[in-house]
Amino acid sequence: MSTPQHPPRRILIVGAGLAGASAAAALREQGFDGDVTVFGEQSHDPYELPPLSKGVLLGERDEPDWVRRAGYWDDHGITLRRDTAVTALEPARHEIVDADGTAHGYDRLLLATGSRPRVPRGFDGPGVYTLRTLDDALALREKLTDGARVVIVGAGWIGCEVASAARARGARVTMVDPVPLPLRQVLGDQVAAVFRDLHADHGVALRLGVGATGTEVRHDGRTVLLDDGGELPADLVVVGVGALPRTELAEAAGLDLAAGAVATDAALRTSAPEVYAAGDIAAHDHPRHEGRVRVEHWSNAKEQGSHVAGNLLGGHDAYSADPYFFSDQYDLGCEYRGLADPARDELVLRGDPATREFLAFWLRDGRITAALNVNSWDHGDALTALVGTRARVSAQQLTEADLDTLASGDAPPRP
Repeated sequence: MSTPQHPPRRILIVGAGLAGASAAAALREQGFDGDVTVFGEQSHDPYELPPLSKGVLLGERDEPDWVRRAGYWDDHGITLRRDTAVTALEPARHEIVDADGTAHGYDRLLLATGSRPRVPRGFDGPGVYTLRTLDDALALREKLTDGARVVIVGAGWIGCEVASAARARGARVTMVDPVPLPLRQVLGDQVAAVFRDLHADHGVALRLGVGATGTEVRHDGRTVLLDDGGELPADLVVVGVGALPRTELAEAAGLDLAAGAVATDAALRTSAPEVYAAGDIAAHDHPRHEGRVRVEHWSNAKEQGSHVAGNLLGGHDAYSADPYFFSDQYDLGCEYRGLADPARDELVLRGDPATREFLAFWLRDGRITAALNVNSWDHGDALTALVGTRARVSAQQLTEADLDTLASGDAPPRP
C-alpha cells in the first residue's frame, strides 16, 4: 500500500458520521491549516449514534450527542457539505464526483461512508423500520406507544436495545431470531443466557431458534411470517439483523476489499494512493488481533477517525486500540473491551451472573482477549489495562485477586 510523499493542502472526507467528523476536527487540532471538506448525505450536523437506541428512543431527549457544538465547523474553517452524495471516486485523477456531477480534487482522501442496515428480502413497505439515523429514531419512537404490537427481527445489540425502549414505552414486544440466545455470537451461551432472561423478565416474548422469512399486509394489518409456519401480528416491525459497509465508491474505484469491507493496512491506508478508510467500512489489518478486524461500534469510529488524521498529514502510525462498546437495557448496563471468540476462548466469571452484577473474562492460551463488566463500575481502568496488555493470568487470579493489583503487574505469578 502506498506511502504519502508530500504534505497535503486539500483533504476531502467522504462521510459526515462520527469517523469522518472526528478526523476533520483532529486535523485542525493537529494544526493543519489547509482545506478540509466533509461530504455528508444527511441534513444534520455530525452526531454520535449510541443515544439513538437509548435516550432518543426512550423519549428522554430529542437530540443525539453532536460531535462538536453548533458552529464549530464554520468557526474552524471546515466546509461541511450537508445533503451531498458522492457518486464516484477516481484515484488516478485524485478526484471525487458529487451527485451534481461536480469534480473535487484532493491531496488526501478519507473514506468514512459507514454502513447501512441490512434488510432481508420480504421486509419492506410501511410499518417496517430500521434504526440507523436520527430521523429513523424519531420516526420509530412515534410508533412505540402503549399497547403497540412490536415484532423485532434480530436479537443482537440493536434488537435488544430497541426491545428495552419499546417495553419502557408500554409496547408489547416479540423478539425473533434463528439463534437460540440473544447476543450468542459475541458473548457465548452462558453470558447470553443472562440477556435472554433479562428480556423475558421484562415481558418480551422470545421466539428464539425461529427465523422470520418476511411480512405480509392483510386486511387486518401486517403479519410477520416465521420459518416454522407460525405468524405474528404486528403494528410495526423493527429489523435489526446487522449492517452492510457502504463500499460502493471503493469497489467501483477498484480498491481492494476484504470481508465485504475496504481493506486497509495497520495505518488505515487503502490500496489506492493517498486514500484512507476509517470506521465501519474499514477491514483493518490490526497489529494486535488475528486477521483483519472490522468493528461497527461507536468508539471505533471515533478513535479511528481521530487517529487517521495524523496519517493523512503524513504519519504512518498503526491503529492498535482495542474494540470497546457499551449497552444499556432496562436496569442493566454493561461495557465490553477487547475481541473474544466465545467458541474458542475460555470463559471466566467473577461474581454470579444470576445477580446481573458480575465480570466476565475470556482467555486464550492463558491471556485475556476480552472483558465484560455488567452493572459493575469499579474496575474500568483495570479491565482496560488487562485487556490492553493481553495479561497472562489464571482463572483463579481473575476470580480471587485484586484486579487493580493484577492490572499493575504487581500480582504474584500465576499458580
